[in-house]
Parts: sequence; structure tokens; C-alpha cells
Amino acid sequence: MASTAVILAAGLGTRMKSALPKALHPIAGRPMLRHLIDAVAGAFDRIVVVVGPDMAAVAAAAAPHAVVVQHERLGTAHAALQAAPLFGDGEVAVLYADNPLITPGTLRRLLERRQAGDAGLALLAMRPPDPGRYGRVIAQDGMVARIVEWADATAAERAVDLCNAGVLCAAAPRMADWLRAVDCRNARGEYYLTDVVALARAAGECVAAVEAPFAELRGINSRAELAAAEAAVQQALRLAAMEGGATLTAPDTVFLSFDTALAPDVTVGPHVVFGPGVTVESGAEILPFCHLTQCRIGAGAIVGPFARLRPGADVRAAAHVGNFVELKNTVLGEGAKANHLSYLGDAEIGARSNVGAGTITCNYDGFAKHRTRIGRGAFIGSDAVLVAPLAIGDGAFIAAGSVITEDVAADAMAFGRARQAVRPGQAAEFRKQRGKQS
Repeated sequence: MASTAVILAAGLGTRMKSALPKALHPIAGRPMLRHLIDAVAGAFDRIVVVVGPDMAAVAAAAAPHAVVVQHERLGTAHAALQAAPLFGDGEVAVLYADNPLITPGTLRRLLERRQAGDAGLALLAMRPPDPGRYGRVIAQDGMVARIVEWADATAAERAVDLCNAGVLCAAAPRMADWLRAVDCRNARGEYYLTDVVALARAAGECVAAVEAPFAELRGINSRAELAAAEAAVQQALRLAAMEGGATLTAPDTVFLSFDTALAPDVTVGPHVVFGPGVTVESGAEILPFCHLTQCRIGAGAIVGPFARLRPGADVRAAAHVGNFVELKNTVLGEGAKANHLSYLGDAEIGARSNVGAGTITCNYDGFAKHRTRIGRGAFIGSDAVLVAPLAIGDGAFIAAGSVITEDVAADAMAFGRARQAVRPGQAAEFRKQRGKQS
């Protein structure tokens, strides 16, 4: 029988003080919801995401998984109940989108514990460094006797450090029955998912707790908690990169995305930021203070310092991208160089070509983008302006300071500047005249 995970993502996250739904706040370049969906997919057969009535962006982030809408926000049990028609007949787990760091291994342990046969309900529990106001898991004879909220707990119960993480798992029919039985007789008049524990106990079922690290089960309800989760994920990503053979010379200053791919023998200098979609091949070096997003860096290439690679940048093997150079939707061919102060957008630059300092490709005319194509072994002099659409042939030479608006054939030399004029003595005469006027 297929297992189903229900992810509750209808919350507005008012403590985040943001117009962006809480489930879409990013960690390591990916929305919280996507982190959890990927983890759940490693343990469950199906995923259902519960969203609010005004959350088209959250529904889009959940694709291609099933989405149901909680039209009235009446509490977490009510939200989970909206997914009941999609529970199926296997195991069902209910999770929260603001618990994005749970691992597939922990979720598999939860399923296995429920399927062991001695518990009608299983939940995840943790031991936070500061239990604070978390609900306490009160155990008896190896099972969960009850969940006690901090406000209702005695001093002895508050001394218990095993806390409820909120994730529940049961057979689909039982979960649906318990959700329907939850009432709203509480101070806030809401239907609480945690009441399922008491209902299971009242039905004579044993409740088992599966303990997992706080680092996995921490909830994110504020900007401070989001920052703490980001720090934890970054630390894990850095360690994984170094264990995979990459050198991070100042690891704490490097920021990676969830999908950053660093091959063995890549070296990353201090203060480098990787956005999503970056692949770096073996032997490449990223020098300090670079920012890279949705780009590829070939084997043995050198990038930086202070370089920016935007989406579509493709730096081929042994190419050089120097300080204050920006590439966007551009292929820099094998062994090609753009070492200083250049903008290269919507361009193809052939192998072993050299792009001089201050060169720019004028790729936008106010209405559309156009491409610049530079052949192999071409030389682009400093401060050249290349007005696209434009083709420069293999081995062509563009003189420094030129504005090039027409195609240049292979091995041709192009000048696009006014002829220099020298007037002997004119500088002295100029100063003399200015002196009389002052």
C-alpha cells in the first residue's frame, strides 16, 4: 500500500513579518517547502501539500505534487483534514512546511516505527538545547503517555527535555477518523493537530516517539530562526564540499546553494557566494569576492577576484575571468581571457581569444537582446565597444578604443575611432589664455 505525506503549508507566518508566504522563504537558495518536499520524496510514495486560498505561488512551488486548499484557516488539524480524500489506504504522515530540514532517513525511521505493529500512532520528538516553550513528550513504559503544552505543564513536566516536533504518522483510516474527531474547545477556537495524540490514547492505541536531532526538527517561525537554519545548512554544505575534495580556504566566508556542484581539486577563496545552479569542474579556481549564479566553470579555469557570473555564463576549460568582469549568457571559450573590467553579455567568445580591459558588448537596444560572436584566437583591444548583433571572425584584431558596429572578417583588423590629431604648442597657448581670464 502506498504511503502518503501531507505537508501543511497554508500558514501565513506572521512572525516573519513578510508578504512572502513562510513556506517560500529560502534556505541555501531554495524555498523551505522544496527542501521538505525533496526529503519527503525519499521516504513516501505520494505527497499532498495543503495551501491557503490565496497562495498560488506556494501551489506552484509544490508542483507536480497534489495540492489542496484550506479555504478557512481553522487550525492545523483542520488543514490536514482537507487532504483526507487523498490519504489512500497506506500510512499517512502529517508534516509542517516550516520544518524543512528533516532528512529522508528520519522519515523512513518514523514509517518503520509505525509499521512495527505495536503503536497506532508514531511521532517525531527532539531534545532542543533550550526546550523553552515546546510541548513536552511525557513517556511511560517506553511509549508516549501524553503531550503536555508548556503553559499547562507542572514544574516536573517542564524539566522533561524530550519535546514534540509535531510530525505524526498513522494508518490512513485511523488518521482520518482522529482528525474528524478533533474539536475546537480551546482558547483560540482552533482545531489542533496535537490533539490527535490524546485521541489515539483514548482509543486504546499506543503512541511511539522517534527521536531525531534538533538540527533536523527545528521549526522556523521568525527571521532569527531562518538565519539559524541557514547557518546550519551552510555548515553542512561546506563540510560536504570539502569531504568531496574541494578546498575552501576560508570556509565560514563561503556561501553555497543547495545544488552547488564542486568537483575534486576545485579551490574556492574567501568571500565567494554561489547562487543556485553552479557547476565547477576539477582544477578550477574561484578567487575571493566572486558571485556566481546558474553558470558553469570548466576544468582549470580561473575566475576572479571580484568577478560576477550571471545566468547562462559558460567558462570553458583553462579560460580566465578577471577582476570586475561580468558575464551573462556568454560562452568564454577554452583558454580565452577576459581579465579586467569588462561586461560580456549574450556573447560567444572563441577559444584562446583575448578580451581587453574595459570591453563591453552592447547587447540590448532598448527593445531586444542581440548576440555578439567572436571567433577563435581573436584580439579585442582595451576599451572596445561591440554593438550587437555582431560577428568577429577567427584571428581578427580590434584596435583599442574602437566602437564596432559592423561584422569583421577573419584575420582582419578593425578601427572604429576618430583619427588622432596633434597640435604642437597648443597646450601652452591654452594655459596662457586661461591664465589671462582668471
